[in-house]
Amino acid sequence: MTKLQIIEAGVSAVLLAVCVVGYVYSKKKLTDDGEKKKKKAGRLWFIGLIISAWFLLGLFISAFSGKHSKLAIEFEMFSERIDIFGITLAKTTITGLGVLVVLIIALAALRIFGISKFRDDSPGYLQTALETAVEFIDDFVKNTTGEFTKKNLPPFMLALALSMFGCALSELFGLRAPTSDLTFTLALGLCTFGLLNIYGIKKNGVVGRLKNMGGAVPAMRPVMIPLKAVSDISIPVSLGCRLFGNMLGGMLVMDLLKGALGGYASGLPAIAGLWFNLIHPCIQIYIFVTLSLTFIDEAMELE
Repeated sequence: MTKLQIIEAGVSAVLLAVCVVGYVYSKKKLTDDGEKKKKKAGRLWFIGLIISAWFLLGLFISAFSGKHSKLAIEFEMFSERIDIFGITLAKTTITGLGVLVVLIIALAALRIFGISKFRDDSPGYLQTALETAVEFIDDFVKNTTGEFTKKNLPPFMLALALSMFGCALSELFGLRAPTSDLTFTLALGLCTFGLLNIYGIKKNGVVGRLKNMGGAVPAMRPVMIPLKAVSDISIPVSLGCRLFGNMLGGMLVMDLLKGALGGYASGLPAIAGLWFNLIHPCIQIYIFVTLSLTFIDEAMELE
């Protein structure tokens, strides 16, 4: 250990000892008037005890693992590529395919071993959770796009949300999340672009779709249709770049956190990852699905 690490370890040990003494003292019996305040102080001492113990542990990890604070970070907009049987693929593509395989296996196992045992008269926790999720996505899609899409669009959106969530979770295993790769997010945006045109033509026909693009004034349609076409083409770019920027920001914060903490990176980034790899992706998935449904609904409206 270096001199600085020894000093840091000493300070952490002193803080740990102070927190232990404070916590033990707070547990002593007092009068009823001071009991409530003492319980609150006890919780604060306990939190300080956990934090100081963790920092002390982190110093030992840093000393023996060779990890030190380092704010340098390397960033690539696109994922690294590797050759597999003569085919060049991005690592995020392989990760995304792996996520899909895991989801397919998990859902197949759920269908075989779980859903077959569901009972209407006595639903269990799993059945209740699944039925709630399915009803939520059905109602959400129906309220946004109407009855026309209720048959096929909700399952697709649920599958899309699950795959995006699985891709975000892959970062917890030390992999670059596919949703932080611009090519992957643009591909998701193209899915929305395809769906809005498919449903627009399916509901109103080709002529109706062109009328929708041209607006309510027939004389202006020759001018408005090309402008609307350019606007529609920008949709996948907008969706892809927005998702890419938000997910990339989380990845950069996590990498900076790991570099800055050195030995502490064995645990604290995992706690921060609860936000950047769980809650934050859920927010981005909700926004992506909502925007996609909004664009699809606009494409189906007949002027």
